[in-house]
Amino acid sequence: MLSSFFKLKELGTNVKTELIAGLTTFLTMVYIVIVNPIILHSAGVPFNIVFIATIISTVVGTLWMALFANYPIAIAPGMGLNAYFAFSVVGNHTNINYQTAFGAVFVAGILFVILSLTPFRSKLIESIPANLKHGITAGIGLFIAFIGMRLSKIIVAHPVNLVALGDLHSPTVMLALAGLAITLILMALNVNGALFFGMIITGAIAYFTHILKFKEIVAAPKMPTEFFIFGDPITAFADVFHYGLYAVVFSFLLVTIFDTTGTMVGVAEQAGLMKGNKMPRARQALLADSIATTVGAAFGTSPTSAYIESSSGVAAGGRSGLTSVVVALLFVVSAFFAPLVGTISDLAAITAPTLIIVGSLMLGSLSKINWSELDEAFPAFLIILTMPLTSSIATGIALGFISYPILKIVKGKWREVPFLVYLFAVLFLYQLAFLPH
Repeated sequence: MLSSFFKLKELGTNVKTELIAGLTTFLTMVYIVIVNPIILHSAGVPFNIVFIATIISTVVGTLWMALFANYPIAIAPGMGLNAYFAFSVVGNHTNINYQTAFGAVFVAGILFVILSLTPFRSKLIESIPANLKHGITAGIGLFIAFIGMRLSKIIVAHPVNLVALGDLHSPTVMLALAGLAITLILMALNVNGALFFGMIITGAIAYFTHILKFKEIVAAPKMPTEFFIFGDPITAFADVFHYGLYAVVFSFLLVTIFDTTGTMVGVAEQAGLMKGNKMPRARQALLADSIATTVGAAFGTSPTSAYIESSSGVAAGGRSGLTSVVVALLFVVSAFFAPLVGTISDLAAITAPTLIIVGSLMLGSLSKINWSELDEAFPAFLIILTMPLTSSIATGIALGFISYPILKIVKGKWREVPFLVYLFAVLFLYQLAFLPH
């Protein structure tokens, strides 16, 4: 039944592979159930509210992606968007509390759903030039690898050079490097599920060397006591007008659209699920994050996005929505194991090797870029360079979209540029120049 519903044979996969892929994706992104509450708590949001809201929005979005779009892509509150919520929207506006800000996220989510129901987002994916798509995939890969090296402290901040090699004698750095070596050996030996088993072995080493310690494992989750944390939908729309939060709503909307669209394109291309220049079932897939954003805002979390960590599940063999179902179910289970999940999430050395290796796999898209034409190559290069250096997928995409039509115009090829690329080049230019990012 599972095989026919998710079309496993048609996609060249099986139930066992999908289960391992789901576990792999879950383990590489489960940190969000701890990190997201910590960030939003700095804006005054109670920790337990964000913890449950994070899980609810993740489960809703990821199940939608699984059942209606049949993609191995997980949805969860986006990193970067939560920081923007906490430090820019609430932190920089003394008259705006977190309830009002969640109302703005809700309004953005409603607008997001409306856009996703129209052909707009599907047309956007089809309009993205092929070399920009390859640049997005490679840029996300480099970003993932950078995150893995930074979280594990293989690289650290440097006052002059910005980044430098970390302390190789640090137990956690040594653990991460050992995990990287183990996982690479398993992959070189063509072991199925090498990424997942690499994390399991790394976790076992951490436990037996006393780097990983468990104080508490199980705790009953505290369910939300109210559905609309900001009052009601009418209040949310009224507050946007009352406080003039148009720029905030626009920023949430614009960044979420391109974070998710870019990630979906990158992951779908890595999985070989793109059909030419089109993404099958695009509307169903694009509805996943917009619905999750709306539901998440109602319960108390920042906007959701398709997760770049989904690439780890794809690398482990995930090709269908069954991978996403596994991720969603594990997030439900994680609500009951908050202390355990928190302990594992705090030790980035366990999941960092997977992020680094997945990043290297996604950089394979570099070979597909037309490097012989400057007007095609440089925008892709700009995307690849700026995503990890700015820690923002959206910023990388923005600079690519802005530079692409400019170079085409200079080369006299302006007719080759789709209208939507021109439109979003202008919008991105406005956002980078005048809006928070």
